Amino acid sequence: MEFFWYIVLIGILATYIVLDGYDFGAGIIHLFFAKTEKDKKAITNAIGPFWDANEVWLIATGGILFFAFPTLYAASFSGFYLPLIMILWLLIFRAVGLELRGQFHNHMWEAVWDKAFGIASLLLALFFGVALGNVVRGVNLGMVENGVSTQEPHYFFLPLWNSSFSPQATQLGIIDWFTLFLGVVSVVALMMHGANWIIYKTNSDLNTKLKDLVYKLNFVLLGLVIVSLAIWHLIEKKPFHNYIDHPLLIIFPIITFVGIFGLFKVRTFKKDGQGFVFSSLFLVGGFTSTTASIFPVVLPSTNSINPSLTIYNVAADTYALHTGLYWFPVALVLVIIYFIIQYKVFNGKMDDVGYGEH
Repeated sequence: MEFFWYIVLIGILATYIVLDGYDFGAGIIHLFFAKTEKDKKAITNAIGPFWDANEVWLIATGGILFFAFPTLYAASFSGFYLPLIMILWLLIFRAVGLELRGQFHNHMWEAVWDKAFGIASLLLALFFGVALGNVVRGVNLGMVENGVSTQEPHYFFLPLWNSSFSPQATQLGIIDWFTLFLGVVSVVALMMHGANWIIYKTNSDLNTKLKDLVYKLNFVLLGLVIVSLAIWHLIEKKPFHNYIDHPLLIIFPIITFVGIFGLFKVRTFKKDGQGFVFSSLFLVGGFTSTTASIFPVVLPSTNSINPSLTIYNVAADTYALHTGLYWFPVALVLVIIYFIIQYKVFNGKMDDVGYGEH
């Protein structure tokens, strides 16, 4: 049962990354490339009817963690308390920026909320990449000092950074050069993903420029991915052991590279949605490749005193996991129906939606 709920958790997280990922990416495009009011409207129209619904998957992730893996939920929400609060505020400012911009037609008012929306989107993309870096790198479970565990085996707390900025320090921080590097990968990937969504959903004057941007950034992304695979050896002695032991897992890296190599053809795609499909493949493949590499671990321990958290030692009891089987299909069907209706209603180009106009 633990494995089933782990697959559910990963599936929901992957869905969130794809759906809310294009929101973050569109916000970054809005921040750096939308120079005219027409361009800004095109971007907000492209994501306006979808962004709040996409965040349902983030809430669902928290729900699955709370129900199926309560120890991981407790450890993560206490250990990562500071960045989680920062992410919460960034989500708020991003939403407020979208909703309040059109309430009052004044250049200064609109400029402030444009920046709030764009900067919050950029920092959210960065922080979610940093979060994945923390999961790969691990944390000091039990807060071990001088070989002695000072807290419960699953407890930890991290400051934003440590003085050495090193991922190999005894007392780790949320941000170090390794996690920040993965944050940069996230920003580049989501910027491309957002650009592909704008191309797919609008006839904006930006589209030709965005296709060129995606093409050029794809070289940067490929380089970043190759470097990230190289430096992973500095964090984990045998980072690819799961792929050696279970060759079928190679499907996830294949999906990743199909996505990234497909994006090199973005300027010649006949259909606007093709770029979005390939950037989605990259995001899903990259995320699942990362989780598959550390399975069954969900949060590694950087010390030898306390064991890593796995899907087996953080899961709820068998009765709870079985009971969830009765309610999960109902919730999943309702959410799927809602999203089918929503995306059918807002099918096609979104140039004339007029989101946020009052």
